Amino acid sequence: MKYRQIQSTDLTVSEVGFGVWSVAMNWWGEVSEADGINLLQKAADKGITFFDTADTYGAGYGEEIIPKALGDRRNDIVIGTKFGYDIEAPREGHRERPQNWDPDFVKRACENSLSRLQTDHIDLYQYHNARLDVIQREDTVGALEELKAEGKIRHYAVAVGPDIGWREEGLYTIRERKIPAQLIYSILEQDPADVMIEAAQEVGVGVYARVPHASGMLDGTYTKETVIDGMPFDSSDHRAYRRMHWLRQSVEKLKQIDFLISDKPATVGQIAIKFVLNPPIMASCLPTMTSVEQIDEYVAAVDIDDIPQDELDRLGPIYENNFGVGPREPQKSSTSATGWVDHNGQPIMREMVVPGVS
Repeated sequence: MKYRQIQSTDLTVSEVGFGVWSVAMNWWGEVSEADGINLLQKAADKGITFFDTADTYGAGYGEEIIPKALGDRRNDIVIGTKFGYDIEAPREGHRERPQNWDPDFVKRACENSLSRLQTDHIDLYQYHNARLDVIQREDTVGALEELKAEGKIRHYAVAVGPDIGWREEGLYTIRERKIPAQLIYSILEQDPADVMIEAAQEVGVGVYARVPHASGMLDGTYTKETVIDGMPFDSSDHRAYRRMHWLRQSVEKLKQIDFLISDKPATVGQIAIKFVLNPPIMASCLPTMTSVEQIDEYVAAVDIDDIPQDELDRLGPIYENNFGVGPREPQKSSTSATGWVDHNGQPIMREMVVPGVS
């Protein structure tokens, strides 16, 4: 394993971190507690020191499992967790839990996280899916500064998301707050993280990335020969069009980047991680790992050769042309009058949004 400092902090983390969501939620299949503990311990054995979780993962379970697996290694690991959701509030269907950014709530959430993590401090305390107006709140920042002064958190940051976009939030976090940001970034999904990375390099603020495998498109599950047949969702489900559209376009994109993948002594999953770690300001990459084999594969990525510059140069125009599959989908915006922007951050009309995207 190799390690990098999260710039603007004194935290040093493994280049490959562990997203605890994979063992705390059932999005990738059911994981028993015993299997989850085993994966966390195997990751630590391989040199992974950065473990990223949230109070909302499994309504607290994503924090509780860390001391069960790594309690005896607390001084050797960096724990990132998140705040902002009221995990005690009732949840209605698939809707997100309500959020609360008031100072008293933030302090109470921190105390609860400390208790579940069985530690006296959190290394990196992150806003969880906060909109721009929230990141701009001085009372929330005041509460975080008090928690720092009390030694309960070492640093705070913003997990920008939950989906692609959130340009204004990321840039404000980096340029104005000058605190680290967790970004969505991959070969297939570079913007607007690319402008955030550029800003981070300019001001010396650390960033780290999740979803390096583009929601499974770059982990080896799919290849350029994959045929997407059938509907992942019932045709009456509003997500059906969106999912099929995305899958088919993604397979077409894989064909365009075959030069990055073929004839190399590395897996596509390893190349995807190496791409994310290419910017020097990028401290760590947080892939989804659900097996010991994936841990072995992704950890080994740090030792493969860098992607040649001529291949990165070739990738630029291909990405700018959206891999030849048509216009990029719009992104939600906090500041655009229309609520949507294109990949350059320019406002667009709601009628231009791809059907099925909300």
